[in-house]
Amino acid sequence: MEFFRNTNIDFLGKKWYFLAFSLIFSVAGLGSMLFWHGIPLGVDFRGGTLVYVKYSHTPDAAAIHDQIERAGLKNTRVQAYDQTRNSNEVLISLDIQQTSEQSLDNGKTQIIQALEGNASAAHGGKIDLNNASPQALTGYLLDKNPLHLEADANARYTAITQAILDQRDKVKSGVLGSMDDLKGVVDPAVTASLNDGYFVSDFSIRNVEIVGAQVGSQLRKQALLATLYSLAGMLVYLGFRFEWIYGVAAVLTVFHDTLITVGAFSLLNWEISLTVIAAILTLIGYSNNDTIVVFDRIRENIKLLRRDKLSDIVNKSINQTLSRTILTAGLTFLTVLALFLFGGEVLHGFSFALVIGILIGTYSSIAIAAPILVAYQEWRTGRGQQAIAMPVRGNAGQAQPKEKVKA
Repeated sequence: MEFFRNTNIDFLGKKWYFLAFSLIFSVAGLGSMLFWHGIPLGVDFRGGTLVYVKYSHTPDAAAIHDQIERAGLKNTRVQAYDQTRNSNEVLISLDIQQTSEQSLDNGKTQIIQALEGNASAAHGGKIDLNNASPQALTGYLLDKNPLHLEADANARYTAITQAILDQRDKVKSGVLGSMDDLKGVVDPAVTASLNDGYFVSDFSIRNVEIVGAQVGSQLRKQALLATLYSLAGMLVYLGFRFEWIYGVAAVLTVFHDTLITVGAFSLLNWEISLTVIAAILTLIGYSNNDTIVVFDRIRENIKLLRRDKLSDIVNKSINQTLSRTILTAGLTFLTVLALFLFGGEVLHGFSFALVIGILIGTYSSIAIAAPILVAYQEWRTGRGQQAIAMPVRGNAGQAQPKEKVKA
C-alpha cells in the first residue's frame, strides 16, 4: 500500500521555511523554560505530597487553589484529575517532603482544614463525615451508644461503621451528599446521633502520596543520564553504520525534537513526570528509526547515482521513503492520539509527549536531519575539501571502498 507514487517534492528547497518553523517553536519553548514557567517538574522529581480530592460536584480548580493559598499552604498546584470519566476529582500538589507516616497525616489534615475553611466552625465544631476515619466513627458511636447496646457493642458499632463507609465509598463514590444518603443503611437512631456530632462536606480525601526530596533528586539525575546515554549510543551506532556526520545529524535532530517536546510542556505548564521521561526516551528511539530509514535510502542511492549532487540524492531519497513514513507515522499517531483522548489523566502526560514527539520526530527526519548533511557538504566543498563519503558495508561486515559524491 502506498499513499504517494513518484513524488518529486523539493524538500531541501523549502529548508528555510522548515528552519523558521523550528526556530519559532524551539525559541518559544526555551524562553518559557528560562523566563516563564521553567521546567515544570512533577512530584516524582522535585519531591512533595500529592493529595487526591473527590468532590460531589464539578470542582473549580482556580477557586480551590485560592482557598488553599489563603489557608497558608504556598506553592501548591491544583489540576483536574481523570476528566475523561467526569469523576469530579482534583489533584493537589504540596511542597511537604517529609516521608514519615505522621507527615502523611499532616498533609491530609492541612488540606482538609484548608478546604473546609470555616465549615467546621459554622457547624458548631462538628466532624466532617466524608473525611472521618473508621476509628473515629466507631469511637463516636460507642461513646454515644444510640442503640443502647450492652452486649457486643463494639462488634455491632464496628459493623455499622463499615456499612456507613461502604455507602460513602462504594455506593456514593467517596462523597455523601447529605445525611439522607444513610436512610435505609443504618438505624434512624444512629443517623440522629450522627447529626449531633457530624456534618457532610462536599469533598473527601481519596489518597495521599509522598516522594522525598532525596528520592526526587536521584530520579532527576537518573532521567538525565538515561537521556544522555541514549543520545551517545545513537551517535556511536550511526557513526559506525554510516559516518560520524550522520550520527551528529541524528543527535541534533533528536535534541531538536526533545527541546520542542519539553518546551510544549513548559508553555502549557504541565508537569513532567517519570512517565513523560519514558515517552521522551521512546521518542528518541522513534525519531532515530525514521532518520535511519532516510539515511539508508541515501546510502543506496549514492551507489546508483554517483554523478548526482548530494542535495538531489537526498531529495530523491526522502521522496522515495515518504509513503512509508506517512503510513508508519500515521498509524502510530492515531494510536497515541486515542490514548491521549481516552486514556485518562494518569496517562495524559505520557500520551501528550508521544503525540507531540511523533509529529515533530517525523517532521525533523525530513526537515532537519537531511539538510544538515547537505549543509555540511556545502561547508566542506566551500573550504576546498572533498565531499562527504558513505561507507558501503558488505555482507561480511567489511567496509568497501568509499564512493565519493560530487558537489
